[in-house]
Amino acid sequence: QVQLVESGGGSVQAGGSLRLSCAVSGVTYRSGCMGWFRQVPGKEREWVARILLGGAGTSYSNSVKGRFTISLDNAKNTMYLQMNILKPEDTAMYYCAANFIARWDACIREAATSYWGHGTQVSVSS
Repeated sequence: QVQLVESGGGSVQAGGSLRLSCAVSGVTYRSGCMGWFRQVPGKEREWVARILLGGAGTSYSNSVKGRFTISLDNAKNTMYLQMNILKPEDTAMYYCAANFIARWDACIREAATSYWGHGTQVSVSS
């Protein structure tokens, strides 16, 4: 059974940093992707970043590009999201996501992504 468990959320002042972690268990992956989404109450879930498994590259939404970095530690089966220069508009519940079958829109489109964590809250105050 695939499980994704996020950690590392919290409260920080604008300009600060946080690092989110997503521990993966129950699967030995060779292909596919992992990513981060975020959601504010009353709004749709928004894609943040994606990393392709096997070292095939990363991509970011325009709202976080240059401030956030997604990475993967295969030895620890853990994905990270380093968030720098945080802004109040980054406040949201952050979700880890994964898809272990290669698909062009997986880990970018919510409907194309199979596995989800329960989320970790990030709050940025001005």
